[in-house]
Amino acid sequence: MKLLLTGFVPFLNHKTNPTEEVVKALDGQTINDYNVEGHILPVDFNESEKELLREIKEREPDVVIMLGLAAGRSKITPERIAINVKDGREDNSGFAPVDLPITEDGPDGIFSTLPIRKMVDNLKAEFLPAKISNTAGTYLCNNMMYVALNEAGLEEKFKAGFIHIPASHELAIENESLPSMSIDDLTRAVKICIETL
Repeated sequence: MKLLLTGFVPFLNHKTNPTEEVVKALDGQTINDYNVEGHILPVDFNESEKELLREIKEREPDVVIMLGLAAGRSKITPERIAINVKDGREDNSGFAPVDLPITEDGPDGIFSTLPIRKMVDNLKAEFLPAKISNTAGTYLCNNMMYVALNEAGLEEKFKAGFIHIPASHELAIENESLPSMSIDDLTRAVKICIETL
């Protein structure tokens, strides 16, 4: 089976993005029955939507797991729901949407189709801090989660969901207020989430 794993390039004032490093580390691996195919998305509201949908169409994955940096969170946080709104700080192209729908005729919210409770339980069993998050915000992370789930549709053409990860140690050295995890632990955590499928 095929699993599309996505991360993002650096954004805002972050010099690196640990999601990019995790995706590159797992790209090409076979985890249980899943062949992991990694892809790094731009931090651009318009371009990232098009790119994600293009990757889904071309690759025809069985599962799509998207990763995002949640600098300030101290745990691995699978997201429960994506909402139909984009609103936030400027993306890397300088666009800052305000109260815009992602899809004009789309549902208000769409729940993850990943086994998020089991993922959290398995992460904790491996001594990795984790909890379910009930908000993916309204920035690019929520946007990508919504786009993927909306594309999967009610017939669930593929499973999809989003996982936020904390800052890496590298980012925490630059900003002392950030909790952090090592890239090794972040990569191990995502691998456990994939194994949970």
